[in-house]
Amino acid sequence: MRTGLILLTLTYILSQFYRAFLGVLGPSLQAQLGMTEVQLSNAASAWFLVFAAAQLPIGWAFDTVGPRRTTSALVVLAAGSGAWLFALATSPWHVTLAMGLIGLGCAPMLMASFFIIARGFPAAVFATYAAMVVGIGNLGNIAASTPLAWMLDAVGWRATLGSLAAVTMVCGVLIALVLRDPDQVETKGQGSILDLLRIPALWLIIPVVAVNYGPSASIRGLWIGPYLDQVHGATTVQIGNVTFLAALLIAVGTLVIGPLDRVFGTRKWVVFTGVASGAVFCALLAQFGGTGIWTAGIFAALLSISGATFAVIMAHAKAFIPPHLTGRGVTLVNMFGIGGVGVLQAASGQVFDWSKASATDVAQPFEAVFWFFTIVVLIGTTIYLFSRDSLD
Repeated sequence: MRTGLILLTLTYILSQFYRAFLGVLGPSLQAQLGMTEVQLSNAASAWFLVFAAAQLPIGWAFDTVGPRRTTSALVVLAAGSGAWLFALATSPWHVTLAMGLIGLGCAPMLMASFFIIARGFPAAVFATYAAMVVGIGNLGNIAASTPLAWMLDAVGWRATLGSLAAVTMVCGVLIALVLRDPDQVETKGQGSILDLLRIPALWLIIPVVAVNYGPSASIRGLWIGPYLDQVHGATTVQIGNVTFLAALLIAVGTLVIGPLDRVFGTRKWVVFTGVASGAVFCALLAQFGGTGIWTAGIFAALLSISGATFAVIMAHAKAFIPPHLTGRGVTLVNMFGIGGVGVLQAASGQVFDWSKASATDVAQPFEAVFWFFTIVVLIGTTIYLFSRDSLD
């Protein structure tokens, strides 16, 4: 099982890459396929929305047929084929469809790891182990920054996507061959999603999971490229350097924040502090990002701290989930987390469009997007203040 968990962790690098690479690839797609900012936003949100919609059936599949067959099939048939379609895209809707397929294929990757950790390891170390998976997976964010920019300059985006499609399919085949499903949990009843929705504690955690990852994923993975390009005249490599810094911070931040629940004896306040910092850095980016490329880059990178709290949020929620509903429980929470990103990305595209119609300078629509994220994070963290802590 440990070998399978290592393989899932390495495969999860692809998931992190695919959700973030439009931040660097965006200008190339705008130049070659004529994609607008709103079309890029829709393509990015398609990944997250399809990913989120798949969570509940995937959770059911984990609890019934196991993560091995579920994950391997989706990685090969959806993520692999989606990457091939992206490589062959000739119009914006091809990119959107491809991103949706890739999102479906990536949907089980992290949750399969969480499922195995929840079933095979002590509950007290869930946040630490989950953070290790997420932290290592964030190497995908790093790969989607400066290394991606180098590869785009060297071979172009089509050859890059073709190579990634091949790697993705190989990973799916290896999962089918190597991963071992954990033992089934004996239960007094089948249970369902409705049982999970009857748990009041989860409803006060869901708002913060819905906003914790949205700002960092959307700005790093979508808006920072066009923003630095249009406002500061940044090159592809400069954009890659900024996203590299952001990816490095979220990777290190996840590994550092993961064990803090045991250090401070609280999950709630670790999460609240980390997520609330996202509102602070969004506001700073909106207010001062126009003063210089590195000012904007540093604030955008520091947003990663809010996204680095995900493993602790999941541990907080898992404490209230019955063992026989582990698969459905973690995927339900993840559905709101990833779905929140998809909704916020799509909404941010509309905010950009509305602001652009009356903008007096090129920076104003981007600043409106950053203020939008500031407000939604403040709303989510305010609701979370009423949640019950957990350390089980």
